[in-house]
Amino acid sequence: MAVAVIALAAAGCGKSSSESTGTSGGKNSSGYSGKGIGLAYDIGGKGDQSFNDAAYAGFQKAEKELKIGGRDVEPSDNETDADKVQRLEQLAKAGYNPIIGVGFVYAPAVKEVAAKYPKITFGIIDDDTVKASNVADMVFHEEQSSYLAGVAAAKATKKNHIGFIGGVDIPLIHKFRAGFVEGAKSVNPKIKIESQYLTQTPQEGGFASPDKGKDAANGQIEAGADVLYQAAGLSGQGVIQAAAAHKVWAIGVDSDQYQQSALAKYKDYILGSALKNVGGAVYDLTKSVVDGKPLNGEQRGDLKTGGVGFADSNPKYKALKDVVAAVDKAKQDIIDGKVTVATQ
Repeated sequence: MAVAVIALAAAGCGKSSSESTGTSGGKNSSGYSGKGIGLAYDIGGKGDQSFNDAAYAGFQKAEKELKIGGRDVEPSDNETDADKVQRLEQLAKAGYNPIIGVGFVYAPAVKEVAAKYPKITFGIIDDDTVKASNVADMVFHEEQSSYLAGVAAAKATKKNHIGFIGGVDIPLIHKFRAGFVEGAKSVNPKIKIESQYLTQTPQEGGFASPDKGKDAANGQIEAGADVLYQAAGLSGQGVIQAAAAHKVWAIGVDSDQYQQSALAKYKDYILGSALKNVGGAVYDLTKSVVDGKPLNGEQRGDLKTGGVGFADSNPKYKALKDVVAAVDKAKQDIIDGKVTVATQ
């Protein structure tokens, strides 16, 4: 597929964006006549090797396999809900469909703009509060994949001492911590667990500050933790860097961070990653719109559907047979309903 990529100066619409034109043109057999997929990134933007990049992978897949165009737009520093509204409205006026806000921070903007453009399908990732016939709430059982991360950490630690670093002290990230703690304690009820949130609000940089992640990780490692799980977006890169520097394990989040090129120099210390199939959700919503049968309402991914999981790309992880066996058993127990993971 021939794709033209153009850098756009998007005044009031984020720092930068890219636009590509698919090969379809006009309506397809289902009557789709949209310009393609519109994607608006969360804090940290494209290149975080985690949450936003997972969404971008779905964006790329949709462009390629569905042969449609697309435009993805970066956030601005210290932006307001009004800035997000303007960004989504620009995508809507340009004819993009669906339009997806990557992250719960888009909830007010999606609610407002979706009401103005009822013929366009909107999606929001990590929020289930926007209820409208043309909105899909794409959410996940993060506590399930985090439970597997906890099992892996508790089996891999040599000190019975592990750590959790969350980006922001909010209910979404509480789910990651709750699952991780429960999973670890299912292996060893007496295991010591360091726990820390980098900031109280997203605006303070908890999801976008690798230096904050590195400082927190160094503190937990100095306290004795030898496996660290981070749910911190771009800040998580700092956690992984610190773990590698001290030659202890890190567990990634959202994307398979062992496979991320920007983290290649640290990958030997990435035990695994608690996956969230954000890319799959982006692709599935786009395909539903292109097929003329747009999804709406809550779309929740779990272990059974492959919406969440645990990446085993690192050969060093695969060599830890007892760890792998424990994670596999825990996964099956959750799928079979033998284990129900807490969310708080």
